[in-house]
Amino acid sequence: MIGTIFDIKEMAVHDGPGIRTTVFFKGCPLRCRWCHNPEGLSAEPQLMYKEARCLHCDLCRRGCDHPECQPFGRCLHICPENCLTVSGRTVEATTLAAELKRSAQALGAAFGGFTFSGGEPFAQPGFLAELIDGLKPFHLCIETSGFVSPKIFAEVLGKLDFVIMDLKLADPRKHQKFTGVDNAVILENFDILRHGDKPFLIRTPLISGITDTKDNLDAIRNIIGESDWEKIPYNDMAGAKYKMLGVTFPMEKPFADQEGK
Repeated sequence: MIGTIFDIKEMAVHDGPGIRTTVFFKGCPLRCRWCHNPEGLSAEPQLMYKEARCLHCDLCRRGCDHPECQPFGRCLHICPENCLTVSGRTVEATTLAAELKRSAQALGAAFGGFTFSGGEPFAQPGFLAELIDGLKPFHLCIETSGFVSPKIFAEVLGKLDFVIMDLKLADPRKHQKFTGVDNAVILENFDILRHGDKPFLIRTPLISGITDTKDNLDAIRNIIGESDWEKIPYNDMAGAKYKMLGVTFPMEKPFADQEGK
């Protein structure tokens, strides 16, 4: 099955146990205002343009015969400053699995396994499942919002070794407002997770005035009980990626209280 990814990060140490390789899936059903991987939101490959380095020579606009350039109407290879890149490539699950396993061989016993992140890996469930099958018996982990049908969640959960799941906002109204989706199915999937036998970690990104409030953190603790919980500082460099994609950053002041906006 063919899927779309936008990055592979080797030597990752914060994406599960040990030294890992993290595969970033393209496409996400959420639209969190603070998203720090905007290149993972769309399911399609996207052009990223580094305007600050551009010489405005227009060489890229003169056209070319490279098949990979045609969808974007620009030549991706001619820029003297390398201002143009494409975020996203399509690949067969079996091909990607073979590629990943080759890269892991160099680490030998030090290699911790593979992690699936995004975007949202569950946005490509068939591709995800086939990739998981192709990477066994390595230790496999997923980083997920949990926004997927409980049936698919439970099926894929059985194939994994570790789960990192976001719980961003406990209040369903605020979750809808700041992420674009209700959190009912997320909480249902968390219930599946905590009553199962897979080790897991809950994460909450700390967004000033939104997720880091005492009320929200207390409510999340009430939901998760004594589950392992990691609170992640916000990466305020995300705005530059939005500009490269030619889209508006929903939080121009990411640490401002957005409650009334």
